Amino acid sequence: MQILITEFMDEMAVAQLRAAHNVLYDPKLVDDPVRLLREAAAADAIIVRNRTQVRGELLNALARCTVVGRLGVGLDNIAVTACEARGMRVIPATGANALSVAEYVIAAAMLLLRGAYASTAEVAAGRWPRNALSSGREMAGKTLGLVGFGSIGQLTAGLARGLGMTVIAHDAVMDAADPAFTRTDLEWQPLDRLVAQADVVSLHVPLVDSTRNLFHAARIGQMKTGAVLVNTARGGIVDERAVAAALRSGQLGGAALAWISTRDS
Repeated sequence: MQILITEFMDEMAVAQLRAAHNVLYDPKLVDDPVRLLREAAAADAIIVRNRTQVRGELLNALARCTVVGRLGVGLDNIAVTACEARGMRVIPATGANALSVAEYVIAAAMLLLRGAYASTAEVAAGRWPRNALSSGREMAGKTLGLVGFGSIGQLTAGLARGLGMTVIAHDAVMDAADPAFTRTDLEWQPLDRLVAQADVVSLHVPLVDSTRNLFHAARIGQMKTGAVLVNTARGGIVDERAVAAALRSGQLGGAALAWISTRDS
């Protein structure tokens, strides 16, 4: 099998593939569209991260391809329906970095609630802004609202509960009777109610038409004053300008946002 890898991949994983297949690995190939199209014509499988757009010209060039591997879980850079119509199987790396993302959510929420980072420059300059450094908020007793309750959301819930947080969740494709909720004894909430209750809102949904700008100005305005927003999913899920305005006004107490936002399918 001829495998084409267009972006960075762990060298050990590449070596394992090379032991059984012909592999063309070039992490810079994504930035060379002419060569990418030429090499794609001979590929039986292609492995991408988030920058390679498997659609349009590239999809047409993948005449022999039967497998599209995604080093990540977001599929907004892959025309999944079009790939499947051509007999290509699209395989994301589901769960590969789930714990890392869950830990990041907790770390980001803790950092934003504490707020001590805002005094870094003053401390580095030799001052000690006691009032600012004493005004941070604790995680214990706060409510975490998870928008999306897949594997990452469930891991995040477990970590948050360990810190004494109350966890509520919403998932558009699940209801309160779903095993994911009954197994974890976690409360399912309608999205607007979750947004209004949570001290920390964390987003764990794919970027599709129904989630694009899901957190627009009006929805952000429904959040508790001083609540924080963590988006480890895709940049297009939130309206970044609305977030910036809410931070300036004090409506939001902090935000940690994913930057990855690819063009429409």
